[in-house]
Amino acid sequence: MTPNQPPTRLLMPDEALVILNCSRSKLVTSAPIPALELYQGACVPHAREHFASDPARRARIRILSAEHGLLRPDDLISTYDRRLRTRADALCLHEQTVSGQLDAELADTPALRHLLIIVEPLYLLALQQVFDRPDRLEHLAIVTSPWAWHDGLEHLRRWGWA
Repeated sequence: MTPNQPPTRLLMPDEALVILNCSRSKLVTSAPIPALELYQGACVPHAREHFASDPARRARIRILSAEHGLLRPDDLISTYDRRLRTRADALCLHEQTVSGQLDAELADTPALRHLLIIVEPLYLLALQQVFDRPDRLEHLAIVTSPWAWHDGLEHLRRWGWA
C-alpha cells in the first residue's frame, strides 16, 4: 500500500522509519542482548546485514514484538516465546503498548514523514495508530509478508537507503 508517490531523493535518517515483524526464531541467551541481534528469522537478519555499516539508519529500525511492543535495535531483551494469535491480542498490544510508543516516536521525530512497515497482517493491527495520523506521512509503504525483504528494499532504494 503506497497512498502517495514515493520519494526519489536521499532521505535523512530522521525522515524515515522501518518497522519489522519480530520472529519466532531467536537466539537462546542467558542474558539480555540487543533486539536486532536476538531475532534470527523473517527479514530481521537482512535488515541487520543491510544497515550494519550505517548506524544512523540502523537506529531508524523498530521491531514489533508481541511481548514488548516496538523495540529499538539496541534495546536489551531476553529470549521469550509469545506470539500474537488473535485480533484481540493485536488490539490489546496496540492499546497497552504500541499506541503510546508510536505517539512518542512521532513527537520525538518531527521530521518523520516516510514509513516502511514489513509485518504480517495480524501484527499490522497493533500498528493501527499509524492510520490515525495520515497528515504526518508523505509515504506509507506496507509489505504484509515478514519474509519479503526484497519488496521492502525497493522502498529503501527510493529513499536512497539501498
